[in-house]
Amino acid sequence: MSTEEFVEKFKFTHPGFCPVCEQSVVFSADGPFFRNTLLCPVCHTGPRHRALMATLHRYFPNWPELRIHESSAGWDKVSERLAKECSSYLCSQYDLNVPFGETAATSAPSGTYRSENLEAQTFPDEIFDLVVLQDVFEHIFRPDLAIKEIARTLTAGGAVIMTVPIIKQLDPSIRRAALVDGQVAHFLEPEYHGNPVGDEGSLVTIDWGYEIVSYLQHHSGLAFLMIKIDDIDRGIRAELNEVLIGFKRPIPNI
Repeated sequence: MSTEEFVEKFKFTHPGFCPVCEQSVVFSADGPFFRNTLLCPVCHTGPRHRALMATLHRYFPNWPELRIHESSAGWDKVSERLAKECSSYLCSQYDLNVPFGETAATSAPSGTYRSENLEAQTFPDEIFDLVVLQDVFEHIFRPDLAIKEIARTLTAGGAVIMTVPIIKQLDPSIRRAALVDGQVAHFLEPEYHGNPVGDEGSLVTIDWGYEIVSYLQHHSGLAFLMIKIDDIDRGIRAELNEVLIGFKRPIPNI
């Protein structure tokens, strides 16, 4: 079956409301893998973007007033809204061509980005109310260091919110690549996703399972939730669209 025949055979549409562009739309998909195909005709986002935005609205309705750090923004409509509507928004990218801690100009809505290594950030302690990551933690060599650093930069009562494709689900997480003596060691066939600051792509280092919740919690001291939304009326229906939130709050003494 050709691509054209498949698209013609599999055609899904559903009217609803998009949480990202906040418009009444008709969502449509030309393939069964909704994470990549169930798109909003206005803002062109997929289910994971809408799941993140819906979660952001629910748990952080005052997000335009917060001090937000978004790491590795891919400049979808979610990142654009954060940059335009949040007065204290900062974007960082892992850019080896710019010294860590320095800024570079970009044509993206933020105007600039700061070069940062999530595993060893140059930010002072407790500077952000919210850290946002979209599909970043499957590309990090040392996620234990990264989440510890994120927790360090959060204010008391702050939080991190992220999407991560939970490929393994109930099965154990698998390491795909690691740094060994400064060199990349591949344990599985290399896989790359898009890179916002490079054409070579971002290497996938880990296929995560649901145990990511306990892993991140253990290494950060944050209290994590995993949220799964299934709401076709908001265009949120797909595999791998879980949203994780880690709160920097003390355990209640009750």
